[in-house]
Amino acid sequence: MKKPQLLFWFIIAATIFALIINLPKVNNINFQFFLRSFIGERELTFRKGLDLEGGTSITLLANMDNIAKDQQNAAMDSAKTVIERRINLFGVSEPVIQTATVKDEYRIIVEIPGVTDVNQAISLIGTTAKLEFRDVVNASPSGFITYDTTKPTGLTGADLESAQASFDQSTGQPVVLFGINSSSQDKFFETTKKLVGKQMAICLDQQCFSAPTVQQAIRDNGQITGGFTTQEAKELATQLNAGALPVPLSVLEQNTIGPTLGTESLAKSLFAGILGFITIVIFMSVLYGRLGILASLALVLYSLFMLAIFKISTLTPYGITLTLSGIAGFILSIGMAVDANILIFERMKEEQRLGKRKEVVLELGFSRAWTSIRDSNVSTLITSFILYQFGTGMVRGFALVLAIGVLVSMFSAIVVTRTFLRMVYK
Repeated sequence: MKKPQLLFWFIIAATIFALIINLPKVNNINFQFFLRSFIGERELTFRKGLDLEGGTSITLLANMDNIAKDQQNAAMDSAKTVIERRINLFGVSEPVIQTATVKDEYRIIVEIPGVTDVNQAISLIGTTAKLEFRDVVNASPSGFITYDTTKPTGLTGADLESAQASFDQSTGQPVVLFGINSSSQDKFFETTKKLVGKQMAICLDQQCFSAPTVQQAIRDNGQITGGFTTQEAKELATQLNAGALPVPLSVLEQNTIGPTLGTESLAKSLFAGILGFITIVIFMSVLYGRLGILASLALVLYSLFMLAIFKISTLTPYGITLTLSGIAGFILSIGMAVDANILIFERMKEEQRLGKRKEVVLELGFSRAWTSIRDSNVSTLITSFILYQFGTGMVRGFALVLAIGVLVSMFSAIVVTRTFLRMVYK
């Protein structure tokens, strides 16, 4: 880069940002208040996995005998949505819910941190969802429709055939289209004929999430409008399908992990990581002198960036859950970052033995080591992708953290170390 100073100041700014995110509270002072305009009142913390925080892991087997082949994936999505909603309703924080297909078996893997009573966890998620269409008697004092302010109509999710998000042809607004089973069409028609002009609440497990007004009697199919966004229409269709496509679930495997074991494992993992990090710094500093010290500094920044990414990711629905396997992937990526620096420095030594100037040695060392670094890291990324795509649980966590670590380590070795060396030589 012609102006390494700009890149240098960018690295400094990124480091300060990472420090603000990673610094713990000191005397009840939270340094993240600088970021309130971006993150609101949320506090950035590490999302701990089941093996660190303790809890229950349950593998559920879905019975697809009565589900059509082309509807099985939708049924799994519906079942997953119901389980997520139930766990969140009971105040369990950060559950991990994944679907997996093993041969011809459809499975749902549920990890519930903080819940160590297996029977409680099974009762929480194991029953079939109950979808109801109810008559709104009157709204609550606050104006919201609740289950207690409605009465049953006799229409349930069993009367539905399917539901899907779509767009109104005249207005272009997102809507939800649903079809009625042939055996329930007469009942649906007679019931909705009495509700024309009134609100009909849609409730799942005694929680009402929509109350559209019935415009006309519904027989074979209907349309729900209500100023939805596209995402809201998709979510409502999924919730309707959760009632229309109930999937019987049976417990295939269950495990309970105590929080004490997770705390001990975390302490041992952190000790091993810190010891390995110190060993690497000493090794690099002794073997390569000033170059090794600068590389070690870049390694410190790499660790800060990775920890910041772990915390920032919790702002998204797909945040990184930190598990023991994820920590292993993190530590492994540190070694790969050092490996890249060693390749660069050895290439620089070769060029220096040929009597070239330091500035030339620096540029040639990086440019000629780049192909080896690129190829090794790309092969690791491919492996990580395969593990994430076909693995489950801890294997996916390891693959995700390793892939992110490889990308950040490439930035650390090629950009951060190179910028520091350019500034020193200049």
